[in-house]
Amino acid sequence: MEQLTQLKRLGLFDARVPRYTSYPTAPQFSDAVGADETQAWLRAIPAGGQVSLYVHVPFCRRLCWFCACRTQGTSTLSPVAAYVETLKAELATIARALPEGVTLEHLHWGGGTPTLMSADLILDLARAIFEVAPLAEGAQFSVEIDPNEIDEARLDALAEAGMNRASLGIQDFDAQIQETIGRPQSYDITRKAVEGLRARGIHSLNADILYGLPYQTEAKIADSVQKLLSLNPDRVALFGYAHVPWMAKRQGLIPTDALPAPEERLALFNTARKLFLWDGFEEIGIDHFARPGDGLEVAWRDGTMRRNFQGYTEDSSNTLIGVGASSISRYPQGYAQNDPSTSGYQRRVREGALATSRGHAFAGEDLLRGRVIEMLLCDFRADIDQAASETGTNPAAVLAQAKTLPQAFPEMLTVTDGLIEILPEGRPLARMIARHFDAYAAPASGHSHAV
Repeated sequence: MEQLTQLKRLGLFDARVPRYTSYPTAPQFSDAVGADETQAWLRAIPAGGQVSLYVHVPFCRRLCWFCACRTQGTSTLSPVAAYVETLKAELATIARALPEGVTLEHLHWGGGTPTLMSADLILDLARAIFEVAPLAEGAQFSVEIDPNEIDEARLDALAEAGMNRASLGIQDFDAQIQETIGRPQSYDITRKAVEGLRARGIHSLNADILYGLPYQTEAKIADSVQKLLSLNPDRVALFGYAHVPWMAKRQGLIPTDALPAPEERLALFNTARKLFLWDGFEEIGIDHFARPGDGLEVAWRDGTMRRNFQGYTEDSSNTLIGVGASSISRYPQGYAQNDPSTSGYQRRVREGALATSRGHAFAGEDLLRGRVIEMLLCDFRADIDQAASETGTNPAAVLAQAKTLPQAFPEMLTVTDGLIEILPEGRPLARMIARHFDAYAAPASGHSHAV
């Protein structure tokens, strides 16, 4: 109770802060970065180097009301097939700028619903990707799978294409909650998808589950977590539902009076957290859990875990190339985002250009501040001098800011000689502490609750 009172006093339950899957965050991107910058950054990749690739497929058979991702509905496969042709054309444009011998360390297909593609489209897209850059030895190829949108033929195609990790969105198994968020998905359908994956030798499985959903109670989330655990995933992301209907209009269909209060959200998180820990998972960062020996758990234990647009990752590549509408790339020089509208993206690609419409070129203390924020969210500690050495920047201003942290967050952290350590009782405040080093003013309304 004393900790709860302290967290409330420090503003945890009122704050809206970025998830910091990038720094600066996407609202700070501008049209100062375009196709020319992206082409130069692609050409600067070392020949024979390793990169990662993210492919965004924005289409869904139905639009889940809780989702704030850049997606669009379709009842037929024709727009999906046309989109795959555009992806292939974008990949060909990237290939013309990419140095020879580049291979893929990580490949991820996200959405939307990538498994909306037919088996033929899955194989066609995979071939086009590997013509540009083949998978490196030991590479990870993951795909987001909707259990409602998968069958034997598509499972066979994914396995043939080389997928070796599957990511399942579960959200919650309670029927009332599913109806309220527009996401019907039974446990049996989910279990069948998992069995189909494992029958094809795909044993690495991660799953997403949400807390803070309408009508969610501690008993309901406990039941959903126990059902999830019966599927034996390797890692789980426990995300807080972000209710931002002013940004995602479909969320207006969700009754706000059914949403749990901020203090209740924390109780929901802690209920799920305890169950994962009791089942032998390691707690990773602010919202992930992984089995001992899983790649993410190993990276966390070794201190090599990083954070990108997919959340926590063991991906060590310093270049992530985003393909598809709204996709964001990260290069050592900065961020580049493709045109967010499908029509605008397809128009740019048809014209033979890279699809970049906005981004951010790193300058000043961007790399240092981004690394400190990443350290805090990955490890709950940050060595500012180490971050400055890694990024080749002067730490003076950031060191000065760090000294004010104990006053801002009393009894929640320690700061000694530029080393910040967030104490266990202060970990719910990690994103708020990270925001302390954000030099850009961002509107709080565009971000999710801190808990």
